[in-house]
Amino acid sequence: MERTGEEGSLGQVRRLRSYKAIRDCHQEKDYPIDELCNLLNVSRSAYYKWAAGKLSDRIRENKAIAELVEKIHNERPDKGYRRINDDLRHDHGIHVNDKRILRICRKKSIKSTIKYRSHGCTRRAKNPQYTAENILSRKFHADTPNEKWLTDVTEFKWYEDSVVHKLYLSAILDLYDRRIVSFVISEHNDNPLVFKTFDKAVKANPDAHPLFHSDRGFQYTNRNFHHKLEKQGMTQSMSRVAHCIDNGPMEGFWGILKREMYYGRRFTSKCELMRSIEAYIHYYNYKRVQRNLGILTPIEKHTLYLAA
Repeated sequence: MERTGEEGSLGQVRRLRSYKAIRDCHQEKDYPIDELCNLLNVSRSAYYKWAAGKLSDRIRENKAIAELVEKIHNERPDKGYRRINDDLRHDHGIHVNDKRILRICRKKSIKSTIKYRSHGCTRRAKNPQYTAENILSRKFHADTPNEKWLTDVTEFKWYEDSVVHKLYLSAILDLYDRRIVSFVISEHNDNPLVFKTFDKAVKANPDAHPLFHSDRGFQYTNRNFHHKLEKQGMTQSMSRVAHCIDNGPMEGFWGILKREMYYGRRFTSKCELMRSIEAYIHYYNYKRVQRNLGILTPIEKHTLYLAA
């Protein structure tokens, strides 16, 4: 149970500062310790206990937590205090509130990397062969795996001297457990990119018949793609024109991926960029815990459902 007020960690920080001030004034100016304790309203016995190295349980606990916080931050600098706290609960069984971790992060000058605005690359079809209603209608909750799938395509760049090259990532996300069901990387933003992504998802989940939601990109409004969905017994749903939020969780995944893996780096080879994308998606599915999943990874959430 978290203590508050003077008995909480803020009180510990204040007393620690007072103890250090007393020690420094005594060592540098030879001021009497008793008078310094009275001046700063500090118990003499508490000061002497601190000076002798007998730290309180609370301070000792904070030091141990701070070491883990630094370790987590060094491994993944993109994590803010909430995600660090999630890892403490998930990986170390430490249950403390967010504010305590925030205070430790501030003391250690730990900050997550900057979040950049995500820019989509989907090209809306000028003459769509098939369009669907927005059946999903921003109902981003699902009760079971393979009930609702979202999909989209995003763009990455890599550099060869002054020449800019592009890669495109197509992915399908399950709304129940937020896992990436399938993905394909290509140098071309075309129909085969999206079709291959869909085929991989079906091969891995042959009995799945989800509501399939996308924006109105030219690949998704292609009549052949609609036939593929019908063949698998899936219902097609599409975002409204100029309403990115209609596909919000998918856009959110792009933002997470690019903030934590892509932004702030300059890739100079296609292979390096592809490996980084593949490694991140594996990390996202198997190791990145999410608070809205109950401090579980997507695969843990999925596995728990199957086990139940």
